[in-house]
Amino acid sequence: MEPEISFETSLRQLEQTVKALEGGDLGLDAALAQYETGIRLLAKCHGLLDAAGRKVALLTGVNEDGSPATAPFDASATFEGSVGKSPAKPTESKKVDSLDDLPF
Repeated sequence: MEPEISFETSLRQLEQTVKALEGGDLGLDAALAQYETGIRLLAKCHGLLDAAGRKVALLTGVNEDGSPATAPFDASATFEGSVGKSPAKPTESKKVDSLDDLPF
C-alpha cells in the first residue's frame, strides 16, 4: 500500500506534469503516460479538497467563556434535510429568551 501523498505534493506533481505536456518535447507514448498521471493527480487533488471541505466547522454559538462553539460541517445533512420539506411558516418562529440563545 502506498503512503498517503499530501495535497501540496500532489498539486506540485500535477504542475510538473502540465509543464512537461506543454513543453512539447515528449513523444506520443510519454505524453499519454504523463496525461494519465495528470488525470490521476487531478482526481486525487479533488478528493483531498472534498475531504477538507467536509471537515470545515460551522459556528454554532458561543460558549460560556466567550469562545466560538463549532460543529463538523455535513453538507449531505443540509442538502438531504431540505429535500421534500416545506419551509417553516413565519408563525412557527422560535422564541429567543436571551441573547445567549442567538446563533451568532
